[in-house]
Amino acid sequence: MALPRFFLRATNLARNPSIFSQNSYKVTSRYFHVSNCAFAERLYTDKHEWVEINNKIGTIGISEYAQEALGDVVYAQLPDVDTVLLQKDECGALESVKAASEIYSPVSGKVVEKNVGVEDTPSLINSSCYEKGWLFRVELTNESEISKLMSESQYKEFLKTQESH
Repeated sequence: MALPRFFLRATNLARNPSIFSQNSYKVTSRYFHVSNCAFAERLYTDKHEWVEINNKIGTIGISEYAQEALGDVVYAQLPDVDTVLLQKDECGALESVKAASEIYSPVSGKVVEKNVGVEDTPSLINSSCYEKGWLFRVELTNESEISKLMSESQYKEFLKTQESH
């Protein structure tokens, strides 16, 4: 009976752990890494901001629809760390070659991190608005506000009403 290669490799490693090099561990571990954000639901506002909440920390950005409407973002003003925000507070601004737009906080909380990569390279918002182009993170102070936000499917329906106007 032929044994799968994985089983044979695991058996050899168990017998002789010295063949298990540091580099092979790094390569192998990369395949099993799961991001905490992978299971977070993205929620939206009617102003086109989104938030993903993980352990009372909300990661905030603008939607694909908003970045497309803005065009090429050339400047991002983000809230400073330790700034206390209320839901719907104006907390920053984005400027593009076509327009300028305010950023509104989708939830109440204290800013714990801002994406300095976006401040340095605002075009990250256009190329990766959900991954590398997030704007800032807040520690939530009022989790009940989440119920006022739209799920992804609700947001898609909301966009249909926006496009008809």
